[in-house]
Amino acid sequence: MSTLRTIGRLALGAFLLVAGMAHLGPARHTFQAQVPPWVPVDADLVVVLSGVVEIPLGAALVVLPRWRVPLGWATAAFFVAVFPGNVAQWLERRDAFGLDSDGARLTRLFFQPLLVAWALWATGAWRVWRQRRA
Repeated sequence: MSTLRTIGRLALGAFLLVAGMAHLGPARHTFQAQVPPWVPVDADLVVVLSGVVEIPLGAALVVLPRWRVPLGWATAAFFVAVFPGNVAQWLERRDAFGLDSDGARLTRLFFQPLLVAWALWATGAWRVWRQRRA
């Protein structure tokens, strides 16, 4: 692994740790704005569960480099799984995290694929998958 990828993996892990703690703490109510009303589970429970997922994912990215490839796929899958919440926030015009305009909420949608790419690149998951296919 290159130094740049290692830094990217560690930064992603730290990002997930902070986000996970925010889900369980100070920003818990704000995160509920991203839970679509059609989800058949209480919004607060969804926020808590997503935080409970983010914390071990982030910690594992930091302390388990040997597992980086499967962790990369798991992290990318998590980012894909929460994307409908971001879309719902935009479509339903719900303000949260300073996203108080349609333009800001729409712009945010374009960052989710970047998070997926970051997870796959920083862990080498995409490279390993391409090598196995060749």
